[in-house]
Amino acid sequence: MTPAPRLFVQIPCYNEAATLPLVLRSIPRTIPGVATVTVVVVDDGSTDGTAAIARAHGADVVVRHPRNRGLAAAFRTGLDTCLRLGADIIVNTDGDNQYPQAEIPRLIRPILEGQAEVVIADRQPLKVPHFSPAKKLLQWLGSWVVRQLSGTAVPDAPSGFRAYAREAALRLNVLSDYSYTLETLIQAGVQRQAIAFVPVQTN
Repeated sequence: MTPAPRLFVQIPCYNEAATLPLVLRSIPRTIPGVATVTVVVVDDGSTDGTAAIARAHGADVVVRHPRNRGLAAAFRTGLDTCLRLGADIIVNTDGDNQYPQAEIPRLIRPILEGQAEVVIADRQPLKVPHFSPAKKLLQWLGSWVVRQLSGTAVPDAPSGFRAYAREAALRLNVLSDYSYTLETLIQAGVQRQAIAFVPVQTN
């Protein structure tokens, strides 16, 4: 019998001490079909005590960059840490409380059921009321470019709320220090990884 997978939730952070406690509290710690849930916070050189807040509010692992290196660098550090510690599934979320952590079980379900290697949360950006028209346009344009380059039907490529099976995470090659969302989806599409999309509502 195959053992239940180990889920790691990684949170790249930069100066998010104010919202991080809300995020940590809302991450489900028991999920059907998952053996354990481990939370990893990557503090990308914050100056507001983010690392201490993470430890005080239940993060299992805290990794700190001595200086700010960029979101993609923090994402890459998170992946490396989760893989080294034995993750079978990795969920990436943000420390600003934008994403609904209660949706993590639904986000990983396509991986648990063997239907996908990568799952992207679709925020349905054109329907998000607090996104400006310019932001909606940029989000749509980014997704359109990724669809053309990756051969996928991704509706919300800039979404950072996503899940990776271990093998899919091992195949990622994050080259930039600053942005990873579009680049990694193009890679997954070119590699013909199975990608699923789950609609969510942002907080």
